[in-house]
Amino acid sequence: MARAACAIVGIISRAIFGVVALAPAVAAQSAKETVEADVSTRSVAITSSFVGTEILIFGTVENSRAPSAESGTYDVVVVVEGTPSPAVVRKKANVGGLWINNRKVRFASFPSYYAIASTRPVEEIAEKDVRNALQIGFSHVRMAPSGAISSTPRADADADEFRTAVIRLKERERLYVTADYGVTFIGRSLFRSTISLPPNVPVGPLTARLYLFKDGQLLSQYKSLVNLERTGLERFLHDSAYERPLLYGLATVLLAALAGLAAYSRDCLRALRDQTGIRYDQLSRGILQFATDPRDLDALT
Repeated sequence: MARAACAIVGIISRAIFGVVALAPAVAAQSAKETVEADVSTRSVAITSSFVGTEILIFGTVENSRAPSAESGTYDVVVVVEGTPSPAVVRKKANVGGLWINNRKVRFASFPSYYAIASTRPVEEIAEKDVRNALQIGFSHVRMAPSGAISSTPRADADADEFRTAVIRLKERERLYVTADYGVTFIGRSLFRSTISLPPNVPVGPLTARLYLFKDGQLLSQYKSLVNLERTGLERFLHDSAYERPLLYGLATVLLAALAGLAAYSRDCLRALRDQTGIRYDQLSRGILQFATDPRDLDALT
């Protein structure tokens, strides 16, 4: 009996140990995949010499079940939006041989900058309803027409026509960009993407949104802010124009007058040289001094 009891205890112990050992593996398999990400910088300085820059967005898929980087188990979509702003879109028409503004629509707000990067075309990643809810893609960006100031579209077709025109103009200015394969996995869970900011990007906060998909289902998302701030002379001129508009206007007029006077003086000097045949070093910089008698000339030399 004692031997049988010991055998039973051993069997139960091994079973309990097996269950305990198996529990972490089961938990790992059932853990939900999430995304952890960040941006390379939280602040971008806009100066008078700003020629554009790039933002690196990188992250990892926690509890990844992808066998390799090339397996395509997960899809990542990165969206970077600028500050929403209102705008008026006008359409020209040929009236009596003249092209004039015939219709106009005011949009209450739409992103001043919009960039999207993904592991593959977003149409292949998620359904239209999902893309519309998350505002993924140019055709799903919210552009609400408003009739407070100008006319509103007469039909949905009219609204789509003006929306398409806005997107086309923004693409031409490189303010609306897309990269279907702009996100790459560099491991089972690590990924990265680079978003380019053009020199004419509107100053203000940018919102970076990141979505993790698997088989068309949204698993996790992440959001971060990147501030575009004016610095140096650029900020001084901007603040002066908005905070002290009168002084800024007077200073601008004065500088323009001084520049005009300098150009006029240069032209007069050239005309005088051509008329009198005076020869000198013809330096275009420095201070020109005139002597009216030999004593003054000796003092200058």
